[in-house]
Amino acid sequence: MEEIQMYLDDAAEKMEGAVQHVASEITKIRAGKAMPNMLDGIKVEYYGTLTPLNQVSSVTSPDARTLMIKPFEKSIIQDIERAIINSDLGLNPQNDGEQVIINVPALTEERRRELVKQTKVEGEKGKISLRNARHESIQGIKALKEEGVSEDDIKWGEEEVQLTLNKNSKQIDELLARKEEEIMTV
Repeated sequence: MEEIQMYLDDAAEKMEGAVQHVASEITKIRAGKAMPNMLDGIKVEYYGTLTPLNQVSSVTSPDARTLMIKPFEKSIIQDIERAIINSDLGLNPQNDGEQVIINVPALTEERRRELVKQTKVEGEKGKISLRNARHESIQGIKALKEEGVSEDDIKWGEEEVQLTLNKNSKQIDELLARKEEEIMTV
């Protein structure tokens, strides 16, 4: 029974990690509002090293349509601008010599639908991770039969893994539903 619990704990940990990963990935998908974490994936050339934007500047959102990036060193303003332009976010930065200002455009209906599709793709990747974790755990539990673990215990372990998968899959569905509503709300 202890061996089965080990597989159950491992599956639960992997599945929770998958849910957290989906949550983190969909927060990067912008929903029309200017949010500082939209720029989390951007790296800036800083003394020859690609460095995350939030480590070389402060990013704030004074209103729902504007992001302000104040670099810790003025000398990297152009590098920040270039990194944002080269990102796939479709944002157009402007600099006033002190900081970089980004006006986030309102989303079109077509763009909203694309973002919902992108969100669903991330959700499906998460569910694939859940299924992989289930498969690994069930294989491990079935292998315990050779060590003398009873059929009933193995069946119980398989059912517990499935329950864990269902719970985490439901969490991903809830995350996706909230994000879709956020994106589609004008």
